[in-house]
Amino acid sequence: MAENGVIAEGVLFGMCNPLLDISAIVPSEYLDKYGLKQNDAILAEPRHMPIYRELVDQYTVDYIAGGSGQNAIRVAQWMLQKRFATSYIGCVGKDEFGEQLERQATGDGVRVRYLVDEKEPTGTCACLITKKVRSLVANLGAANHYKVEHLEMPENWALVEAAKVCYISGFFLTVSVDSIVKVAKHCVDANKVFTMNLSAAFVPALFKGPLETVLPYVDILFGNEGEAESLSNSFGYGTSDLKEIARHIASIPKVNGERKRVVIITQGPGPVILFNEGVVSEHPIMPISPEEIVDTNGAGDAWVGGFLSQLVLGRGLEECIRGGHYAANVIIKRMGCTFPPTPDFKLS
Repeated sequence: MAENGVIAEGVLFGMCNPLLDISAIVPSEYLDKYGLKQNDAILAEPRHMPIYRELVDQYTVDYIAGGSGQNAIRVAQWMLQKRFATSYIGCVGKDEFGEQLERQATGDGVRVRYLVDEKEPTGTCACLITKKVRSLVANLGAANHYKVEHLEMPENWALVEAAKVCYISGFFLTVSVDSIVKVAKHCVDANKVFTMNLSAAFVPALFKGPLETVLPYVDILFGNEGEAESLSNSFGYGTSDLKEIARHIASIPKVNGERKRVVIITQGPGPVILFNEGVVSEHPIMPISPEEIVDTNGAGDAWVGGFLSQLVLGRGLEECIRGGHYAANVIIKRMGCTFPPTPDFKLS
């Protein structure tokens, strides 16, 4: 972690699917047209493909550097305020969208090492905002073609070796389990902190096998209430009680016995549930009025980014949670996962 108050370059490493968010405010009827739900995230099917062109042609759109994992890393970088304190790997296409992603992430201070796919276009995510709540439809494109061989290149693996904390989004389970396991095993061998996010309800529902492969390596697991309930259903826990689900997840055997697993479940406006060392606790979020909310896209990613920013500084879980609350409170008041030039987060 940070030593003597000095933040090392590359202390936090992230890996996921870099996507360009195409964000627009749409009527509820538009979600109905494609069978979409508020506060949900799905992978695009053929029937969803017209969405991306329709948004550009029919609505006012914002283009924002996105992808769940990249959002979290960008927010952590913003909180840390030291250039290249974070690094990030994923796959983009050889096109303007890929160049735009690299410009924005690098401009935010993140050291990015994208694999550039010559054939597939950069992935995009339609962020449909209805009544300030987002529905996400991801067309992975090039992001779906990440290869572990890119991770193994010396200049890229050096990013993993430099990190003290590694973060992977659950979305990456659909792309390269080999890459995730390679990073996870390194964290075990070096006694580093390996963290992961469930990311979407469809991940435990449809990718149970890959999730079961990776969970034994996870030191800190993040998820929201819907994702936790989906995991409970998939793993046969027989309960919708979030505290019990957290207890079940924490009890999954770990490869690294040096530390017990921490489980964190967010609940939107509800309190965050923390399971740590056999104890469940609740942590209310920062107050926010409905009038202050612009849209919820990126709020969960921002929460994780805020948490991780304090974790790499060596702070306790209570302070990490405060960092998550603060970051989400900032991002939810803005369009997409964007932030002001500097944070004003203060230690308790």
